[in-house]
Amino acid sequence: MSSERARLTALYGGLLVLAGALLMGLVYLLVSEGLYANLLTAVVPAVPAETTIAIRSGGAAAPALPSSDWAQTAVAQPGQYAVAQKVSTAAGDAALSQLLTVSAVSLAAYSALSIALAWWMAGRVLRPVGIITSRARRLSGSNLHERLALKAPPGELKELADTFDGMLDRIEELVAARQRFAANAAHELRTPLAVQRAAAEIGLADDPPPEKVAWIRDKLIDTATDSEQLIEGLLLLAVSDEGLRRREPVDLVAVAAAAAESLEAEAEERSITVEAEFRPLSVEGDPVLLDHLAHNLVANALRHNHPGGRVRVRVGPGGLEVANTGPVVDPATVPLLFEPFRRAQARRHAPGEGAGLGLSIVASIARAHGGEASATANPGGGLTVRVVL
Repeated sequence: MSSERARLTALYGGLLVLAGALLMGLVYLLVSEGLYANLLTAVVPAVPAETTIAIRSGGAAAPALPSSDWAQTAVAQPGQYAVAQKVSTAAGDAALSQLLTVSAVSLAAYSALSIALAWWMAGRVLRPVGIITSRARRLSGSNLHERLALKAPPGELKELADTFDGMLDRIEELVAARQRFAANAAHELRTPLAVQRAAAEIGLADDPPPEKVAWIRDKLIDTATDSEQLIEGLLLLAVSDEGLRRREPVDLVAVAAAAAESLEAEAEERSITVEAEFRPLSVEGDPVLLDHLAHNLVANALRHNHPGGRVRVRVGPGGLEVANTGPVVDPATVPLLFEPFRRAQARRHAPGEGAGLGLSIVASIARAHGGEASATANPGGGLTVRVVL
């Protein structure tokens, strides 16, 4: 910041000194313009007279005077005029010399004062920048909660400080989300491993009967399947967070229809009616990721529903919308459902419950396509999720 302060000091000080020099030069020119004529007019009456000669305009005997108007009215003798001219010239030279001396001293003092004021002014202007710099150097994961809260009049630097505080808010939120994600992922991965270990240690102790071995085998297979789904979900979330690697025209109607068809057996098993309302819509994107997006939306609507419920899949100019019936969802918790491992209800570790990554993957894929995923709680229960691409 010191170099910027020096540059601003040089700029402000230079402009002030230049303005002072121009002002003093203008004063010097204006004063010297009519100084000699005015002095001669004032000095002539004070010089003793010897002879009287009328000096009028056009007179050949009289010497030329600085002012034609004075020459038309002044009356002076030759000796009187010569003495007056010498006195006025000497007085004018002395006055201009004194004016130059005083101006030079004044300009030097003004320059020193201007540089001091410019240095102080530059420091005041750059003070918020120094505060931002020192705060940025001290930032770490332990003090992300600190803010500048700069108290200053509205302006560019105030806006910069407020923008910096807003950036810290987003960084703190992102770091907190990542920490929650890491903790939840570790917990979700540890649970199936603990189940597998317990089943192996308890069930296979001593000499278990064949039916117990079969039960343990099924339990280990189910747990391994859940772990694979969790890992695949985490990988898909990481891939979608990286953005798109390719883009091509994708028929969103075909994607949504394929997702609904692939989950038709699960819908029949749960006695859930799937309604479709499709209008042509083509988007530019990754077909694999969009397929996962539609599949996760429909699967989420089926699994968080009640027997005999309904799921409505709608595709149109507004994007993709999936609505379902089911338990009543608190509107305050709806935005949190797009975070990884967040659920509307506590996890029961029931079969087919999922890992809680469905909507977070949907939101990530939507962001990768330059879109946005949002949700609203239905008054009668269930959720309506909209994806705009």
